[in-house]
Amino acid sequence: MAEPLLQAQIDINAPVAKVWSLVADLSKMPQWSPQCRLMKTLGGPLRQGSRTVNLNRRRFLVWPTTSRITEFIPEKKLAFRVNQNGTVWSYELEPTATGTRVIESRHAENGVSAFSNMSVNALMGGVPSFERELVDGMNESLSRIKAAAES
Repeated sequence: MAEPLLQAQIDINAPVAKVWSLVADLSKMPQWSPQCRLMKTLGGPLRQGSRTVNLNRRRFLVWPTTSRITEFIPEKKLAFRVNQNGTVWSYELEPTATGTRVIESRHAENGVSAFSNMSVNALMGGVPSFERELVDGMNESLSRIKAAAES
Protein backbone atom coordinates (compact mmCIF):
# COMPACT_ATOMS: atom_id res chain seq x y z
CA MET A 1 0.00 0.00 0.00
CA ALA A 2 1.38 3.38 -0.99
CA GLU A 3 2.16 5.97 1.65
CA PRO A 4 -0.31 8.87 1.39
CA LEU A 5 2.48 11.48 1.46
CA LEU A 6 6.14 11.41 0.47
CA GLN A 7 8.01 14.66 1.00
CA ALA A 8 11.40 16.38 1.02
CA GLN A 9 12.41 19.99 1.50
CA ILE A 10 15.43 22.23 1.12
CA ASP A 11 16.39 25.83 1.87
CA ILE A 12 17.97 27.67 -1.04
CA ASN A 13 19.96 30.91 -0.81
CA ALA A 14 18.26 32.50 -3.81
CA PRO A 15 15.15 34.62 -4.28
CA VAL A 16 11.80 32.96 -4.87
CA ALA A 17 11.58 34.33 -8.43
CA LYS A 18 14.85 32.66 -9.42
CA VAL A 19 13.92 29.32 -7.85
CA TRP A 20 10.45 29.46 -9.44
CA SER A 21 11.99 30.02 -12.88
CA LEU A 22 13.84 26.71 -12.48
CA VAL A 23 10.97 24.69 -10.99
CA ALA A 24 8.32 25.97 -13.41
CA ASP A 25 10.39 25.18 -16.51
CA LEU A 26 9.26 21.57 -16.87
CA SER A 27 11.64 21.00 -19.78
CA LYS A 28 14.41 21.15 -17.14
CA MET A 29 12.88 18.37 -15.03
CA PRO A 30 15.37 15.80 -16.44
CA GLN A 31 18.21 18.00 -15.12
CA TRP A 32 16.76 17.80 -11.60
CA SER A 33 15.09 14.39 -11.32
CA PRO A 34 17.15 11.19 -11.39
CA GLN A 35 14.13 9.32 -12.84
CA CYS A 36 12.61 11.80 -15.32
CA ARG A 37 14.09 11.77 -18.83
CA LEU A 38 11.53 14.05 -20.52
CA MET A 39 8.70 16.33 -19.42
CA LYS A 40 7.07 18.26 -22.23
CA THR A 41 4.17 20.67 -21.85
CA LEU A 42 1.57 20.44 -24.62
CA GLY A 43 -0.51 23.29 -26.05
CA GLY A 44 1.19 26.54 -25.17
CA PRO A 45 2.53 28.12 -22.00
CA LEU A 46 2.36 26.30 -18.68
CA ARG A 47 -0.84 26.99 -16.74
CA GLN A 48 -3.42 25.18 -14.66
CA GLY A 49 -5.00 22.55 -16.89
CA SER A 50 -1.94 22.13 -19.12
CA ARG A 51 -1.07 18.57 -20.10
CA THR A 52 2.37 17.03 -20.20
CA VAL A 53 3.94 13.95 -21.70
CA ASN A 54 6.75 12.43 -19.67
CA LEU A 55 9.33 9.72 -20.00
CA ASN A 56 10.80 8.04 -16.92
CA ARG A 57 13.71 5.67 -16.51
CA ARG A 58 14.88 3.46 -13.68
CA ARG A 59 17.87 1.28 -14.51
CA PHE A 60 16.72 -0.85 -17.50
CA LEU A 61 13.03 0.14 -17.27
CA VAL A 62 11.66 3.02 -19.34
CA TRP A 63 8.01 4.08 -19.20
CA PRO A 64 5.91 6.96 -20.48
CA THR A 65 3.33 8.86 -18.45
CA THR A 66 1.04 11.82 -18.98
CA SER A 67 -0.04 14.40 -16.46
CA ARG A 68 -2.21 17.46 -16.01
CA ILE A 69 -1.23 20.61 -14.11
CA THR A 70 -3.66 20.83 -11.18
CA GLU A 71 -2.26 23.97 -9.53
CA PHE A 72 -0.20 26.77 -10.98
CA ILE A 73 0.31 29.70 -8.63
CA PRO A 74 3.37 31.64 -9.84
CA GLU A 75 6.22 31.78 -7.33
CA LYS A 76 4.17 29.69 -4.85
CA LYS A 77 3.00 26.28 -6.09
CA LEU A 78 3.16 23.95 -9.07
CA ALA A 79 1.33 20.60 -8.92
CA PHE A 80 0.53 17.92 -11.46
CA ARG A 81 -1.49 14.69 -11.37
CA VAL A 82 0.03 11.66 -13.08
CA ASN A 83 -2.80 10.09 -15.04
CA GLN A 84 -1.46 6.54 -14.89
CA ASN A 85 -1.37 6.20 -11.10
CA GLY A 86 -3.40 9.11 -9.72
CA THR A 87 -0.58 10.59 -7.65
CA VAL A 88 -0.10 14.35 -7.40
CA TRP A 89 3.43 15.74 -7.39
CA SER A 90 3.95 19.29 -6.15
CA TYR A 91 6.57 21.93 -5.56
CA GLU A 92 5.73 24.58 -2.98
CA LEU A 93 7.93 27.65 -2.56
CA GLU A 94 7.97 29.97 0.41
CA PRO A 95 10.26 32.91 1.14
CA THR A 96 12.72 32.60 4.03
CA ALA A 97 15.05 35.13 5.66
CA THR A 98 17.87 33.93 3.38
CA GLY A 99 15.99 32.95 0.23
CA THR A 100 13.49 30.20 -0.54
CA ARG A 101 12.26 26.97 1.04
CA VAL A 102 11.12 24.37 -1.52
CA ILE A 103 8.95 21.44 -0.49
CA GLU A 104 8.54 18.62 -3.00
CA SER A 105 5.70 16.18 -2.32
CA ARG A 106 4.03 13.15 -3.79
CA HIS A 107 0.44 12.91 -2.62
CA ALA A 108 -1.43 9.61 -2.85
CA GLU A 109 -4.30 10.28 -0.43
CA ASN A 110 -6.61 8.10 -2.53
CA GLY A 111 -3.95 5.43 -2.92
CA VAL A 112 -2.16 4.48 -6.11
CA SER A 113 -3.84 2.59 -8.93
CA ALA A 114 -3.87 -1.20 -8.56
CA PHE A 115 -2.04 -1.56 -11.87
CA SER A 116 0.68 0.82 -10.72
CA ASN A 117 1.12 -1.05 -7.40
CA MET A 118 1.22 -4.38 -9.26
CA SER A 119 3.84 -3.03 -11.68
CA VAL A 120 5.97 -1.61 -8.86
CA ASN A 121 5.78 -4.90 -6.95
CA ALA A 122 6.64 -6.96 -10.05
CA LEU A 123 9.30 -4.75 -11.65
CA MET A 124 10.70 -2.37 -9.05
CA GLY A 125 11.24 -4.37 -5.89
CA GLY A 126 8.00 -3.54 -4.11
CA VAL A 127 6.22 -0.38 -3.03
CA PRO A 128 8.19 0.34 0.21
CA SER A 129 11.63 0.21 -1.45
CA PHE A 130 10.39 2.12 -4.51
CA GLU A 131 8.94 4.84 -2.27
CA ARG A 132 12.26 5.12 -0.39
CA GLU A 133 13.89 5.53 -3.80
CA LEU A 134 11.37 8.25 -4.70
CA VAL A 135 12.19 10.21 -1.52
CA ASP A 136 15.92 9.82 -2.25
CA GLY A 137 15.16 11.14 -5.75
CA MET A 138 13.25 14.12 -4.32
CA ASN A 139 16.25 15.00 -2.14
CA GLU A 140 18.55 14.66 -5.14
CA SER A 141 16.24 16.82 -7.29
CA LEU A 142 16.06 19.54 -4.65
CA SER A 143 19.86 19.50 -4.22
CA ARG A 144 20.29 19.95 -7.98
CA ILE A 145 17.76 22.83 -8.03
CA LYS A 146 19.60 24.43 -5.08
CA ALA A 147 22.97 24.14 -6.87
CA ALA A 148 21.54 25.74 -10.01
CA ALA A 149 19.75 28.53 -8.14
CA GLU A 150 22.77 29.39 -6.01
CA SER A 151 25.27 29.40 -8.89
